[in-house]
Amino acid sequence: MTYETISLSVDPRGVATLTLNRPEKHNSLSALMIGELTSAANDLAAAASVRAVVLTGAGKSFCAGGDLGWMRDQFEAGRETRMSEARKLAMMVKALNELPKPLIGRVQGQAFGGGIGMMSVCDTVICVDSAKFGLTEVRLGLIPATISPYVLARMGEGKARRVFMSARIFGAQEARDLDLASSVVSPDGLDDAVEQEVSPYLSAAPAAVAASKALARSLGPAITDEIIEDTIRRLADTWETQEAREGISAFLEKRNPDWASQ
Repeated sequence: MTYETISLSVDPRGVATLTLNRPEKHNSLSALMIGELTSAANDLAAAASVRAVVLTGAGKSFCAGGDLGWMRDQFEAGRETRMSEARKLAMMVKALNELPKPLIGRVQGQAFGGGIGMMSVCDTVICVDSAKFGLTEVRLGLIPATISPYVLARMGEGKARRVFMSARIFGAQEARDLDLASSVVSPDGLDDAVEQEVSPYLSAAPAAVAASKALARSLGPAITDEIIEDTIRRLADTWETQEAREGISAFLEKRNPDWASQ
């Protein structure tokens, strides 16, 4: 399958590399990328020859979060469209979370908002020591809604609340302390560190790996359809607020929103 916003390759060992490929936009999540990531996750789930998946980004950033143009479009849409778009985002993250293959995050640069969400559904994450992270939605008057079940499952509530609603930018070492990143390495060591995570799976029984991953998910925090639907509703609700309209407008106009300290 040909993609416009992502690339997907599989090496002879069955190791797939799924790359966010909008480097000029810091791999921000557009409507098209959301759909393509969902399709790719479903294709990888069904591919018996794929043993492990590496998720990474092209260019300087892993993922800058939601595309501002996509978010701005929600203000012009009706409630039904807002719910539909929020659901597509939620289903993308769900598809990656439920991928019956090991998912290794290769984070070569910054990750914000939805980028944190994608890191949270990886089974392990290797990031470079210069990377920066943040759940920055509240700066725009929004909330990290559809990614929230996975962020909380990854960090635990106590750790997540340190960064979940402050929009504070934090570094790679703190990302590891928060259990968001598994390992922090120099840029030169990134590929070797990823390979060390991938290689054990090539000696493991694929069906047993998939069953073990499903078992781990079943024993962790419940992420039910009802919880996912609630996050979809909350995101749609927030898009309808004056704060969100002001936050997005201020960002696009390169000014401080009216609630920010000058």
